[in-house]
Amino acid sequence: MQDRDREFRAYFEARAAVVRRTAFLLCGDWHRAEDLAQTALAKVYVHWGRLDRSGRVDAYVRKVLVRAVIDESRWRGRRPETVVEAVPEPAEAATGVEEAMDVRRALAALPPRQRAAVVLRYWEDLPVAETAAALGCSEGTVKSQVSKGLGALRRALATNRTVLWEGS
Repeated sequence: MQDRDREFRAYFEARAAVVRRTAFLLCGDWHRAEDLAQTALAKVYVHWGRLDRSGRVDAYVRKVLVRAVIDESRWRGRRPETVVEAVPEPAEAATGVEEAMDVRRALAALPPRQRAAVVLRYWEDLPVAETAAALGCSEGTVKSQVSKGLGALRRALATNRTVLWEGS
């Protein structure tokens, strides 16, 4: 049991930050990303003794993480909204930060499966086959989801630039 725990601890220390970053890109919120990463890594720990650790652990963790994000987004959609008296004023952002925030907002607006496909293909730089395995779908579905997701991102970013340009 101690060898198993040592192996998992070494994996956790080496890869937890990457798992959190991927979770953030999938959900768009650092607090949720932390929870989702913990959920995924806890599930991996439970099965650690049975996992084939010959280079496929990252793929398994990604699959568990993507499923956790999609499951959580379904559950989260049923939560009641919290009403506030006034919307806080956004802080001024630097130009490069504004563009990054625009991309993150556009990414967050995508449906969970499209967002997962885009993040895994273009941020994690996974081939179509590995993305399909992580999402539990066919390669054709990955291509379709990525195409729709990229189209939606382009439209959202073009609309945002137009609004900013007209507003100046």
